[in-house]
Amino acid sequence: MRSIRVIVRAALIAALTAVAVPAVATSRPPATEISPDRSAFAAVRFDGMSAGRSTMTIAPDQAFNSDGSLGATDVLGDAMPAGPSAVPGERPPAEQPPADPIVVVLNPWRYDRNVSFYGPGFYGKRTACGYAYTTTIMGVAHRSLPCGTLVTFRNPANGRTITVPVIDRGPYVAGRTWDLSGAACTALAHCYTGPIYWKYG
Repeated sequence: MRSIRVIVRAALIAALTAVAVPAVATSRPPATEISPDRSAFAAVRFDGMSAGRSTMTIAPDQAFNSDGSLGATDVLGDAMPAGPSAVPGERPPAEQPPADPIVVVLNPWRYDRNVSFYGPGFYGKRTACGYAYTTTIMGVAHRSLPCGTLVTFRNPANGRTITVPVIDRGPYVAGRTWDLSGAACTALAHCYTGPIYWKYG
């Protein structure tokens, strides 16, 4: 059994060797150098003294003659102006409509649909900003604005507007940003949780 395997392997190796070995490569002989025929070329002289101009000293090829072709004595190049270039006159006024001014609102009104108030249970205590919280103090509670920051509120139901400072921290109910003091909610007629417009200042 082993001898059969050895014979099969030897036959495979011989077959692969016969396929894999390429024929002997040959190379081409080097090309012989041929000198160019000098009669195939014609001399052309460029007049280097006149800037931007060249003069043809030989007749153009008749095979490419067409209307507007160059003659034997034609000069190539841009014609230089005889004197100083003329200064263009003033541009006529453009007929354009007046531009409309662009209005940029730096402190727009913002809409908050969930503004609440606080009062009962807090009267007689001190706020986080150091104020005595009374029934007449005008202010608003916010979690992070600096104490004393002025904020203007407008009730969309009746158009009443007030400007009050931040006097306390809160509200501590998820989804709410502002807590009006009791006096502020009374001034706005907004002593409930609902929508309101606000802006800084």
